Amino acid sequence: MEACNRKEKGFLARGIIPAVITPLTPAGKFNESAMRKLINYLIDGGVHGLFVVGTTGEFYGLTPEEKREVFQVTMDETKGRVPVYAGTNGITTRETVMLTQLAEECKIDAVSVLTPMFITPNQGQLFGHFKTVAESTSLPVVLYNNPPKTGVNLAASTVAKLAEISNIISIKDSSGDLTLTAEYIRLTRDRDDFNVLVGRDTLIYGALCYGAAGSIASCANVAPRLCADIYDKFIAGDLKGSLEAQFTLAPLRIAFTIGTFPSVIKESLTMLGIEAGPCMDPVGPMTTEERESLRKVLIGMGLLK
Repeated sequence: MEACNRKEKGFLARGIIPAVITPLTPAGKFNESAMRKLINYLIDGGVHGLFVVGTTGEFYGLTPEEKREVFQVTMDETKGRVPVYAGTNGITTRETVMLTQLAEECKIDAVSVLTPMFITPNQGQLFGHFKTVAESTSLPVVLYNNPPKTGVNLAASTVAKLAEISNIISIKDSSGDLTLTAEYIRLTRDRDDFNVLVGRDTLIYGALCYGAAGSIASCANVAPRLCADIYDKFIAGDLKGSLEAQFTLAPLRIAFTIGTFPSVIKESLTMLGIEAGPCMDPVGPMTTEERESLRKVLIGMGLLK
């Protein structure tokens, strides 16, 4: 548990950080009022940060000006209660730099930068990409590895080299490969200015056992208190309670396959009475049968009666 409690200089990425959805109106526009309500629901649920405009936030469908609006509304509503992380993901380095500087203009606390998608840069090119992005900003940078979505994997040796750059402070690993997550931790564990976050919601407890500092979790949109319990109970030494919370959460993450991502998260919020709106086309609404399957999952978790 030492890695989770390190007294680090500067910004500390830790705890349960929801990968926040982007609420939309029926016409597909950013829903500011719904976003403000969601932010308070999440903070009241005990989360330790907010991560906007990531994969769950449908970053790929938002224009730079729409991202600016999401950033500004989030910062305004959060009012410093928890740190705000922003996804600044681009295919090219210059696009990523532009979005990172946009986040800095909006006074975001830290940025999360995904590996480029569609193209397949080698490890040397990935190192150069992240180095250039980090040098373009004074913000803390969280690397983001999600090979199931991008087809690009950040090697553990590359991450160890990137961890030497002063403002690269963490990595979110959504590979689902706990061996890789553990290697990120093993190769950087001697640094007191870098840590690892897990991005696969079924592996939060396991990653904490290896020494991860927390999780950027999609499921925390729906069950913030349950996700926070995994971390809070682990840090408090209640390993049995932490594991039980993890097991209770697991069916929701496994249910992601019921619909096209991120529809399961938005539909779950809607069932809980929290305005989320549709996903961006071409991701359509879930069918009646899919909704019924999802409803059973939420009932089984105790989130719905």
